[in-house]
Amino acid sequence: MNSCIYTGHIRHIRYMPVENSFRYRIFLMCLDLSELDQVFQGRLLWSVEKMNLAFLRRKDHFGDPQCSIEESVRQLVADNTGQRPDGPIRMLTHLRYFGYCFNPATFYYCFDTAGEQVETIVLEVHNTPWGEMHCYVMPCSDSSSDGQNWKFKQAKEFHVSPFLPMDIEYEWSFSAPGEQLRVHMIDYHQKKRIFQADLKLTQLPITGGSLSRILVVYPLMTMKVTAGIYWQALRLWLRGAQFYSHP
Repeated sequence: MNSCIYTGHIRHIRYMPVENSFRYRIFLMCLDLSELDQVFQGRLLWSVEKMNLAFLRRKDHFGDPQCSIEESVRQLVADNTGQRPDGPIRMLTHLRYFGYCFNPATFYYCFDTAGEQVETIVLEVHNTPWGEMHCYVMPCSDSSSDGQNWKFKQAKEFHVSPFLPMDIEYEWSFSAPGEQLRVHMIDYHQKKRIFQADLKLTQLPITGGSLSRILVVYPLMTMKVTAGIYWQALRLWLRGAQFYSHP
């Protein structure tokens, strides 16, 4: 089975005009979209579509709810690049826990036919409290690479934080999902680095024991994500950070 669990930390650093930083423990599920029928088979507390303590709900992600996530990703990549991926697609995401889900970012790694090389990375971004969603499609052939990571530069297209302007250039760095997984992002405004985020994760196999432990060690994961977003927003507001209205 290619599906797995990733555990680790996420770190945010804001440099200007107001300094702020934090680091949280986190876990994410990495699901091979061809394995959804069997990945949680026989697991008491985990499921796909069926209501459970932890479950994947199709409507929490982009695309026509009548169409599978896998098909929606393949069509999105085809529409944006002219080439339809035909290899495995692995989705790094939060599930719905205790009935609640919020995913600031879901990553889709689209592999070649052999399942060995990542060809395209799709980033699905959600914002709060507006409940909107946007996807960035990044073909690896368009990236620069240092041999271990794919690097992309892209203009911001979607309003996320009310404490960051829209005229930002993103600089992304992605590793391939393996025993370790890394995502690094820097925001540049008027050529000055104003913000960065780092996701550093380690792979765990999906077993009955690991699924049980993860719910104990990281209870109410998605609720903590949302609470953390609002807590950090309050800290920025109290420190006098500039507020940017939704465009």
